[in-house]
Amino acid sequence: MKNVQTILKTGIATALVTLMTLSAHAAEGAAEKMEAADVAKLPGVALTKKLADGLPASIKASGVLKVATDLTPPISFHDDDGKLVGIDADLAAALGVILGVDVQMTDVGAGAAIVPAILSKRFDMTISGINDDVELEKQVDVIDYMYDATTIMTIKDNPLDIKSMDDLCGKKVAVPVGTFQGRMVEAASAKCKTPIDIMAIPKMPDVLQAVRTGRADATVNGYATSVYTTEHQTGNGKGLQALPDIRLAVGYLGMLTAKDNPELRDAVVAALQQMVDSGAYETIMKKWSLGPLAVKTVKVNDAASMPAE
Repeated sequence: MKNVQTILKTGIATALVTLMTLSAHAAEGAAEKMEAADVAKLPGVALTKKLADGLPASIKASGVLKVATDLTPPISFHDDDGKLVGIDADLAAALGVILGVDVQMTDVGAGAAIVPAILSKRFDMTISGINDDVELEKQVDVIDYMYDATTIMTIKDNPLDIKSMDDLCGKKVAVPVGTFQGRMVEAASAKCKTPIDIMAIPKMPDVLQAVRTGRADATVNGYATSVYTTEHQTGNGKGLQALPDIRLAVGYLGMLTAKDNPELRDAVVAALQQMVDSGAYETIMKKWSLGPLAVKTVKVNDAASMPAE
């Protein structure tokens, strides 16, 4: 979906993390406590003392799990009342019940701020529909919690008859800043006789709006977001249409934890697997119309097992 990989090189890592963190501060929203009333009714979503006891001492002492996210429907987005909702909000609330903590979720404003949110230690983890890959795994631990792919979105009825990445040559294509999809478009553009006019935009809702309003001809986007947006149109301008026959870069979406925080990583993996085994996870995925993207086993740093594109 967002495959954010701000590849931080040795010697400049600290400076880049600081810069991204300062930028994120200006754009992020307030922390929201995830309400668990609905998910607590699902099978397997109950306090599990063994897993709660395995949390890091600092989280057990505070009773709070700080989670960073950004907005990509139906993974994470605001409803009409301004409340964070989506797959990630439901999973975060369920994790809070199982691990016996309050989950505070914060929209950090842009996908490019997700990795720095963990590297700077401002948040314990991210739940944000970020695409896993082997480069990302060098920086953080990635808990692979659902599948995704990449497709192309146009305005409704696809008036430019776009059928492949090759058809984007010479077109205006909007992509989120610092994402895997952005790099896919850059790679495609390098092969074009007429390069793609790439519009890098910080926030996903603004990327979609650029296509709706005709500022961009298309966007290359996560499959889950594209299909959901096609079915649930929001925003001003023309409706959007995913091109579902285009399925590129099939892989995982992952939650991120710091490399030096294996206790949290392992507790979250076990809690998620408990939800998978009980059926609660599948119920949440189906609620948001993404049942086919559900995993059967929650894995860590497993991007290398995915087929190369």
